[in-house]
Amino acid sequence: MRKINININKKLFYAFLTLLALIYLIPLYMALVTSLKNPADINLLTSWALPKHINFGGFTQAFSLLKTDVSNSLILAFSATIISAFVGSINGYVFSKNKFKGSETIFTLLLFGMFIPYQIILIPLFQLLKTIGLYGSLTGLILAHVIYGIPIVTLIFRNFYDQISNSIMESGRLDGAGYFGLYFRLILPLSIPGFVVVGIWQFTQIWNEFLWGITLTRKSANPITVGLAQLAGGQAVSWNIPMAGALMAAVPVLIIYIFLGKYFIKGLLSGSVKE
Repeated sequence: MRKINININKKLFYAFLTLLALIYLIPLYMALVTSLKNPADINLLTSWALPKHINFGGFTQAFSLLKTDVSNSLILAFSATIISAFVGSINGYVFSKNKFKGSETIFTLLLFGMFIPYQIILIPLFQLLKTIGLYGSLTGLILAHVIYGIPIVTLIFRNFYDQISNSIMESGRLDGAGYFGLYFRLILPLSIPGFVVVGIWQFTQIWNEFLWGITLTRKSANPITVGLAQLAGGQAVSWNIPMAGALMAAVPVLIIYIFLGKYFIKGLLSGSVKE
């Protein structure tokens, strides 16, 4: 009897999770069916209905309008992610395996950067980029994301490197490896799970960011999020175009999580328990 109750409870639980997943996927369904409709067929009353005739014109037009923004976002996300990951890796190595007097205090102060909202530093960041001549450019936006991402990236790598036995470091020193020799020969090859976690986290945050993109760049350097906002602007909007653009913008992140999601979880768990 108890086993039957457990099975029933399990089925109810999975049914509830399935219902939540379907509710969560409603916006995706709406975006997909709208993107495949002709503009004349899009209205509030029939928004749920499947398209009478599949029209891929929205995707063609969206790609034509967003191709520069997509290119900017790819450059931005990959560059900022790679740079911040390596900087955070070195920081984590220093704070974990090469502690010095006051290192814990510096590390704590560094972590405060994780809790500073984008909006608070927007005006000072704008003024700084303008002063150094990087306002409006993709380079300035990359620099901003690299610096802003250093605290969380450093924390992830520091926790990850704490799991690496100090005996490995001692063996390397006995073999004559120096400060950076230990990092490049021992630590870096063991850091792949950490880089996967950091890479997915940073890429997702940077790709989806909107506020800095619209305030710190000119049109030629706009990322994809700004381009999407401009597609939906104006009085008369062919909604199949912005919906198609939104789906196109979601593809890179979806691909990353589909193929690397399990490594993301493994990487997070590898630094969660100290042996």
